[in-house]
Amino acid sequence: MKKQIWTGLTVVVAVLAVASFFAYREFVARKESSRGDMLSSMPAGAGAVFFADVDALRHAQFFAQLLAWAPKPPADADYSQFLHDTGFDYERDLDRVAIAMEKRGTDSLLFAVADGRFDRRKITSYALTSGTCSIQESREICSVPSSDASRTISFTFWKNDRLALTNSAQLLELLKGPQKNAHTRDWQTRFERLAGSPVFAVIRQDATLGAALSAEAPGGWRSPQLSTLLDQLQWITLAGIPENDRLRFVAEGESPAEATLRQLSDLLNGVVLIAQAGLNDAKTRQQLDPVAREAYLELLNSADISKLDRGDSKAVRVVLEITPRFLESARTAVPGKPHSTPGNPPAGKTPRSRKGRT
Repeated sequence: MKKQIWTGLTVVVAVLAVASFFAYREFVARKESSRGDMLSSMPAGAGAVFFADVDALRHAQFFAQLLAWAPKPPADADYSQFLHDTGFDYERDLDRVAIAMEKRGTDSLLFAVADGRFDRRKITSYALTSGTCSIQESREICSVPSSDASRTISFTFWKNDRLALTNSAQLLELLKGPQKNAHTRDWQTRFERLAGSPVFAVIRQDATLGAALSAEAPGGWRSPQLSTLLDQLQWITLAGIPENDRLRFVAEGESPAEATLRQLSDLLNGVVLIAQAGLNDAKTRQQLDPVAREAYLELLNSADISKLDRGDSKAVRVVLEITPRFLESARTAVPGKPHSTPGNPPAGKTPRSRKGRT
């Protein structure tokens, strides 16, 4: 009798294990399919695409620490009203979001697709309080005023758990997706490279990023040489990969010009070395909290700067490891401009520069 019981339990456990495996595989497949569909809908003419798997980030230890660390903004009355009327809380109900931004002359087009748990009836009713809804080509399109009085935001439910919105008057055209061509293949190639990253941005260069960064940087940190090199890149990707209590930050800049990449790699390595030397300077030691100084050195020492050659594209990659100690130090202290003293060697290990893996 005992043998029959144990045999039965073994069979039940085996069946449950197999069922769990296939259920998990189906869940992962659906999630990847949803991500792929979302990204493939981004317009090919976009200048930048941002993606976040909010559900994955919500369960990552690093981002839980980041949310606990970040100061809580005061409650916004408009958002509180929106939450009350629609029942949608992005912190709880948003799963994934992809946002494309495109310059069209003097206009900036925004197209976003979001997956989550939406109450269509409540959201539509909320839109009707200040806007309009109508049926166009078998879809209900709602339009509401934006902060810019001359424009409106239009949205529709692609399906019950997916919403698309834009500040363009061509929402229906955007829903059809981009035509398959070389531009869409360029975007898809970079999306596939970033498949393991729950949050990333892909920027197609228009020779303005370097100037924009230079304009925003504090006076002592501006580098005309870096701005010029960044403007020569064709693509820039930024990605965050949470690993337990820390975040692996990966940035890549692509260019067909080997000289540009060599100069950029040398410049970035030099910046890291100068920053390390500055943090080891006697004056900086006196001015900067020791814990903060060690945290910044820890970040710099994690720097891995390498050149990649994928055959059809070449790039410079920068990898940094952001730790809880760095987050805490960033909250309590801000470093001044590093002081470079000739002959004063940098503390800790130097940044690694090697040929990376594809």
